[in-house]
Amino acid sequence: MSTLGTIDRPATHDPKKQVPTMTPPVSGTPARHSSGAPESRQNRNREMQLIPEALARAHMHDRLHEAESERLAVRLAAARRMQRRAERASLRARRALAMAVMH
Repeated sequence: MSTLGTIDRPATHDPKKQVPTMTPPVSGTPARHSSGAPESRQNRNREMQLIPEALARAHMHDRLHEAESERLAVRLAAARRMQRRAERASLRARRALAMAVMH
């Protein structure tokens, strides 16, 4: 019993014996790559191998965007806390000044 290969670990390294992943073009002879496999199959294999990389890149982009949003939210919360603290200090200073003027 023979087992089927994957893109990363093909059952055979001979391009002529591999199962084509895409049908060759209808018009005449298919374009051949330097390795001897049809150009369309080479592109398909390359695209398939790059899918995890593209997914990882999109995942990292999402994580970076999420982290930036989190940093912005933390800075905004800190700014609001400092603003409330400054307003309370301003009110205390006004009260202290009013008390000093009245006595």
